[in-house]
Amino acid sequence: MNENLRVENRKLTRQLWLMAVGAFGFGFALIPLYDVMCDITGYGNRASLREASTVVETAVSDRRVTVEMISATPTFGSWEFHPMAASMVVEPGKLYETKFYAKNLQEQSVTAQAIPSIAPSQATRFFHKTECFCFTPQHFEGLEGREMSVRFIVDPDLPGNVDRVTLAYSMYTMPQVAAAQ
Repeated sequence: MNENLRVENRKLTRQLWLMAVGAFGFGFALIPLYDVMCDITGYGNRASLREASTVVETAVSDRRVTVEMISATPTFGSWEFHPMAASMVVEPGKLYETKFYAKNLQEQSVTAQAIPSIAPSQATRFFHKTECFCFTPQHFEGLEGREMSVRFIVDPDLPGNVDRVTLAYSMYTMPQVAAAQ
C-alpha cells in the first residue's frame, strides 16, 4: 500500500511539472501570438506605427468621412483623458490634426501609454497616423496636464461603404519598473 502511494505521488509530481513547464512555454508563446494577431487585425502593430511617418498626402476627391474621437481610462487609473473635439469631417488623402487632453490626477509623477484602436476594423489599414502621442510612453509630473497631438491621413482607398471611422484611445499608467527603463 505504501509503495502504491509513492508511485501515485511520483505520477502526480510529473504531471504538475509538465503542467508548469507547459504554462511557462505558453507564456513565451503569447508574445509571437500577439504579434501575429496584431498583424492580422492591424491593432497595436509597432511596425505599422513606424511606417506611418512615411505616409504622404495624395490627391483628394469630394468624398467626406467623419472621424470620431473617443477615450477611455481604466477604472483604477487616476487620469483625466478626453479628445478636444468629439468628431471632425475629413477629406480622404489630406493630412489632419486633432488633439487629446490628458492630466495626471495623482500627486506623484507617472508614465503612461495610450493604446489606439480604430473601428470599423476594415478601416484600420486605411487610417494612417503620421504623428501620435501613442507612439511612445508619455511622462507626466504630479498633477500635470497637457494637450497631445495626433496627425493622420485617411487613405482615399477607404472602402466606399465606410463613411465613419472611430479613433479610440485607452490611457494606462505604466508600472514603475517598466517606466524606469
